[in-house]
Amino acid sequence: MAGEPAAGAAGASEGAGPAVPPLVVACALGIEKLALRSGDRGGAPAPVTVVRTGMGPAHARRTVARTLGREAWRDAAVIASGFCAGLAPGMHPGDLIVAEETRGPDGTTPCVGTDLLVKALSRALPGRTVHTGPLTGSDHVVRGPERAALRAGGAIAVDMESAATLSTAVAAGARPVAAVRVVVDAPEHELVRIGTVRGGISAFRVLRAVLPAFFEWHRSLLLPRR
Repeated sequence: MAGEPAAGAAGASEGAGPAVPPLVVACALGIEKLALRSGDRGGAPAPVTVVRTGMGPAHARRTVARTLGREAWRDAAVIASGFCAGLAPGMHPGDLIVAEETRGPDGTTPCVGTDLLVKALSRALPGRTVHTGPLTGSDHVVRGPERAALRAGGAIAVDMESAATLSTAVAAGARPVAAVRVVVDAPEHELVRIGTVRGGISAFRVLRAVLPAFFEWHRSLLLPRR
């Protein structure tokens, strides 16, 4: 069911010191959730859930708000993840996008720990290209001239859920947020339909390998409990 949290990957760390908040990883598609849940889930410093929101910003807002409204996830850090469309020439399926900010109708949401995520992803996926910059939102699959227009505005990639996910998360309370996406199509590698992930086998494999980097980012977050 869309929006239903998976079982936590690990319990909260015991011992003295500030508590690491739980982690919510939000994605839109079942295939994205399959990739994220089938990756290496060891090493999580606190409870983790992978939530499938369904496609589009409205579904993302509703599911993220519902998830963060639950006591267990109220203070969670949030990562928006899954596939995206690359906007810059020379991008290839399987390239990684680490957002410096997300842009959408609700405004711009700065991301936390971008440099840390880039380094962690480079260690987890040696040889993979990691791009950083603004990640913009759309309510539909972007193609052709529209893709070029978004690039001209400074964005390096586009997807339908990240901006809505992060803006909803910070509206629910102060928390670290980030967006990490895997390019599944790009200007020279457009898919006929993004849901098919045709030619995106490499993107699926990359998405399966991102969790250790997410946990490294997560481990660096020491937040006071409310």
